[in-house]
Amino acid sequence: MNYPGSVRIVEVAPRDGLQNEKALVAVDVKVALIEALVDAGLKTVECGSFVSPKWVPQMADTALVLSGIRRVPGVAYPVLVPNAAGLEAAIDAGAEEIAVFVAASETFSQRNINCSISESLLRLKPVVEAALARGIKVRAYVSCVLGCPYEGEIALSAVTHVSKELHQMGCYEVSLGDTIGVGTPLKAQKMVEAVAKHVPVCGLAVHFHDTWGQALANILASLELGIAVVDSSVAGLGGCPYAAGATGNVATEDVVYMLSGMGIESGVDLEKLASAGRMICAHLGRPNASKAGTALQASHRN
Repeated sequence: MNYPGSVRIVEVAPRDGLQNEKALVAVDVKVALIEALVDAGLKTVECGSFVSPKWVPQMADTALVLSGIRRVPGVAYPVLVPNAAGLEAAIDAGAEEIAVFVAASETFSQRNINCSISESLLRLKPVVEAALARGIKVRAYVSCVLGCPYEGEIALSAVTHVSKELHQMGCYEVSLGDTIGVGTPLKAQKMVEAVAKHVPVCGLAVHFHDTWGQALANILASLELGIAVVDSSVAGLGGCPYAAGATGNVATEDVVYMLSGMGIESGVDLEKLASAGRMICAHLGRPNASKAGTALQASHRN
């Protein structure tokens, strides 16, 4: 297999992992989590989002989080922005990289942001252009690439169209998201292969949720095609509120353990990473959804 020699992990726990938590997490806890993740060796840590606090109250303090973290050279601290107002807020807060998002499902787009896919792309174009003009890097997420809670299976042509549009806008990387975690390895490969005909593999990432326990298998299948960027969340935090039985994102600890066992470099210290996972789980009062993190903790007790 033509596996990549190294993989860059995009850590999404401080944003995607925490955004649906009902109890507000204090700024100092978010800052401590981000700094612990960076200390573990992660080079990209998504810090929050500039969406309306009415819709996502957990992210209302993202500007304070950005001002509170000790920034390490060579580490990216992206934030999610939905529109021009979000971009301006991100710029004011000192963001150097943003992420934007589009759905590959028409119904999901309408239910999530009240507009069609084509309208969402039209709205994003000036946001991306404005960010790039300011020297801010732009990453993109495509949701529902392997299934939608409303439409079921999504046509590969829809995923390809959206990904191609975002790449042509100037997004340096397009992250392909299995939002409800229904994908399986061969379907994941077919999806990546279809998109890679229009977007270079080096400009693609994968973002798998583990609802049906397929995330690691789907990541492995994607690595076989040369994908070298993987999104994940420490302790498996997060999940799509629209997915029945959603158990969250794939755990970063599990991804790092798998990569290490394959001889693929991630640059991440598993012990420090697992410690960060235990810390945030203890604060949230949640069980650790990472198999590797749990096993590592048990091994230290023996």
